[in-house]
Amino acid sequence: MTAPSDDVGLIDVHAHFVTDSYIRQARAAGHDKPDGVPAWPAWSAEAHLEMMDRSGIDTALLSVSSPGVFFGDAEAARRLAREVNEDGAGIVRAHPGRFGLFASLPLPDVDGALTEIAYAFDVLGADGVVLETNAGGVYLGDERLQPVFAELARREAVVLLHPTSPVCWQQTALGRPRPMVEFIFDTARTVTDLLFAKTLERHPELKVVVPHCGGALPVLADRINGFLKLFTPAEQDVPDAVAQLRCLYYDLAGPAFPRQVPALLGLADPERLLYGSDYCWTPAPAAEAHAAAFTHAPAPVGGTTWRSLTTANARALFPRLTR
Repeated sequence: MTAPSDDVGLIDVHAHFVTDSYIRQARAAGHDKPDGVPAWPAWSAEAHLEMMDRSGIDTALLSVSSPGVFFGDAEAARRLAREVNEDGAGIVRAHPGRFGLFASLPLPDVDGALTEIAYAFDVLGADGVVLETNAGGVYLGDERLQPVFAELARREAVVLLHPTSPVCWQQTALGRPRPMVEFIFDTARTVTDLLFAKTLERHPELKVVVPHCGGALPVLADRINGFLKLFTPAEQDVPDAVAQLRCLYYDLAGPAFPRQVPALLGLADPERLLYGSDYCWTPAPAAEAHAAAFTHAPAPVGGTTWRSLTTANARALFPRLTR
């Protein structure tokens, strides 16, 4: 596939890397078939750059995907988070301008997460953090995690959410790969938890990126809003979940066109939408076809293309990427 004719280079906010060491440790913890996927993907910076060049992607912000770094042992999670973050920062240094980094945190270990936030931003120069939708069943609205969100808000950090398997997947996935359905609903579950916990309302400085066109949120937003109002005590201000959801960012990784994006545009304004490839968990041919769709699909704002729109949005969110 040749590079797209639109000369605006994409900025990919949802791109992944894996290392041999990470895969080895995940397999040792029982993730031989991660989230029900038959095999771990291969990854190298060189192959990733080749895919980016074929797809017209200028910069990819790397993160560790599901199952994250917490496999049940807090101390091991601290060590693994530090390892993958240093590996990712090394990739960024080795390829100036082509990669960025969302650092991993060893949640639900709050003290470990606070330590890693400081190291990731102050030493490694990370562009943001990635948070799995749950860590061993602890969802992001959990009161114990509030110090983490307070620190991220103090730094006005970009927070990429990434889905993982719910703890009940053995009953709900019906033997099928969890990224197909479980990921989509776990995204909605953890964002709903943040809404009910008032985390988003309490920390408007947070810049939260919701993956995969918002998961199930575009079709559930009004339902969530109704229940949030219904269960808000009478003496408290009535929250507006839809307004809070409009303040989030949404990446368009996955099968965005032709149906998911129109649904998302009913919830999110165009300036909140970002390009995502989901490479390397999405194989290169599918990632390239996805990028090509951003050249050919009609954009929601006159005088723009999906490539120029999402790239301008990403540059506003990540000023260091501005040319």
